Amino acid sequence: MPRGKNKKKDNKENSAHKMSYKGKIEITRNGMGFVIVEGLEKDILVKRENVNNALNGDEVKVEVNKYAKPGSRLDGIVTEVTRRKQSEFSGKLEVLTHFAFLIPDSDKMPVDIYIPLHLLNGGKNGDHAMARIVEWTGKTKNPVGEVISVLTHESMNEIAMQGILVENGFPLTFPDDVLEDAARYAEGVTKAEIKKRKDMRDVLTMTIDPVDAKDFDDAISFKVLKGGNYEIGVHIADVSHYIEADSALDKEAYQRATSVYLPDRVLPMLPERLSNELCSLRPHEEKYTFSAIFQINKQGKVKEYWLGKTVILSDRRFAYEDVQEIIEGADGDHAKEIQVLHEIAQNLRAERFKKGAINFSSQEVRFQLDDMGMPIGIIVKESKAAHQLIEEFMLLANRTVAEYVSGIVFKDKPVPFPYRVHDVPDEDKLKVFSMFAARFGHKLNLNTPEHISHSFNEMLEIVRGKPEQHVLEQLGIRTMSKAVYTTDNIGHYGLGFENYCHFTSPIRRYPDVLVHRILEQCLDNDIRPIKHLEQQCRHCSDQERRAMEAERTANKYKQVEYMQQFVGEDFDAVISGVASFGFWAETVAHKCEGMVSVSDLAEFDDFELREGEYALVGRGTGLRFAMGDKIRVRVVAANLEKRQIDYAIMEVPKRKFPIQNPKSESRSFGTNSKSPSLRGTKQPNSKPKKPNSRKK
Repeated sequence: MPRGKNKKKDNKENSAHKMSYKGKIEITRNGMGFVIVEGLEKDILVKRENVNNALNGDEVKVEVNKYAKPGSRLDGIVTEVTRRKQSEFSGKLEVLTHFAFLIPDSDKMPVDIYIPLHLLNGGKNGDHAMARIVEWTGKTKNPVGEVISVLTHESMNEIAMQGILVENGFPLTFPDDVLEDAARYAEGVTKAEIKKRKDMRDVLTMTIDPVDAKDFDDAISFKVLKGGNYEIGVHIADVSHYIEADSALDKEAYQRATSVYLPDRVLPMLPERLSNELCSLRPHEEKYTFSAIFQINKQGKVKEYWLGKTVILSDRRFAYEDVQEIIEGADGDHAKEIQVLHEIAQNLRAERFKKGAINFSSQEVRFQLDDMGMPIGIIVKESKAAHQLIEEFMLLANRTVAEYVSGIVFKDKPVPFPYRVHDVPDEDKLKVFSMFAARFGHKLNLNTPEHISHSFNEMLEIVRGKPEQHVLEQLGIRTMSKAVYTTDNIGHYGLGFENYCHFTSPIRRYPDVLVHRILEQCLDNDIRPIKHLEQQCRHCSDQERRAMEAERTANKYKQVEYMQQFVGEDFDAVISGVASFGFWAETVAHKCEGMVSVSDLAEFDDFELREGEYALVGRGTGLRFAMGDKIRVRVVAANLEKRQIDYAIMEVPKRKFPIQNPKSESRSFGTNSKSPSLRGTKQPNSKPKKPNSRKK
């Protein structure tokens, strides 16, 4: 037989032994991949040579041997990348005679991007640029890309912030067809549309937002009713009125799934034409809204509620600071109404905690920036009564919408709906945390979820204002599960709600858009279940995590940038985390976190990690560095390229340390009452090594 036919038959036999899966690939530093497939107990291993052109976080198809041993880890080959996590990269251009390369800044892209000269779009040799991959087949080592922007004349801050966004898979610009979609909608409201809606334009309505906000997606209306009750409306921008399902605008919003908030900018989910103009509930402009309107008394008891489409006219825009001053007794516009709203909100809040919600305090650290985006100061924002006013009414609306939809049945089954859920804490994590809390005299009751939440609240109330407050709150939050979007309604443990969803921020969250669409179908009795809703929920949860990672990375960059001016100086700090390779410390003055490496402690003792105690403990001396300990550190390095701050220990926690088999009598620490002083060996002025000019 001809050789070709034999080969064809062999290929058929080989393919018969293979089967494909689709999942998300995670690639380790050594190039090994693991494909996470829903429904499989173990991830699929992909050796470095079989990853092909997949990158970390991509959605891929992977082929495995159908007849692998039961229970063994499957070994696969990536055959196709179905969706890229990241398609845009920042880097430096190297322009040659007939072609060019973009050498990526991030090591997450292991090869350079080939740029044909006609796709340079003005980029020159040595320019810092942003490029988008336009083609990458399995047959080629390097992807083909085009330059979408040149950053040569931008500040280092601009390059860094844009790089962080694209590293996490968020495109910097909107495609032309999406912008065209957004531009075709007219300003204002129409008489025909108003007739379909509840007209709330003559009711007092106000927005309360951060002072620098541009997209106002929620408003509160207030009206006194006969008999002493109040009509309070929660009005949300009707984004779904403008975004048609499956349009270019809708598909782009879904892919992004969230707005991203960095220290100096917002990367919006929707084009500014919608987010800052058409949908934004700006004062003295008629706007379409989707509303939850409550008849409620001062104690926060809801007598009736109404859900539906409305049209509003906001009378006044408040900043949180304005409302806080009024709550604290200052005169101001609509002071009487704000005081009533405040009283109701506090009653709603008290009832939540009574029913099991966990009362973690909220503190947000923001940088004060100059015109170039350089950090020049620290601002600590705490959740005050004005923030709680808005928070409680938004929670009430979210819960009410979820409760309403949860009671709707379609074809003998609950309507598929994107709930926001929060599972009970992990039992093992709880036990470890409970042992740690016991060291501070707090005994947690872990018998039932209800007992756990009650114990947490009791502990948090007792430690308020005490030195251990921050560490116990921080560790308590880490003990909790992560909230996600899903059609499986298991309730929201942290809030103490059986039914909960996100309805109140459709300008910046795609799940809210889905909630609006499904709610409208339920109200109109025209239910058409959204296909692949659970898959969309998972995507939105993934995008939320990526946005949080981008925000953390950008904040870390600003911390490093800010602390560069303090290299060589000493500060009071608190240990904020521990690991086998060292511990993290946060300066009291700046709230900036850096690492003290265990190698810098080696001359004093050999340290081991005690996970249950959240501490590094010296084997010979008993010297302990535990979360929450107060210490003194020196800033020895602030590396922007690595986004890393290095501290050296100058004074250890102020407590007695028993010596256990001391290695040397020359130690300066022991059982004396004075705090020992440890001087680190790391020196400032350490320069980062120059990176290779070309990654292969």
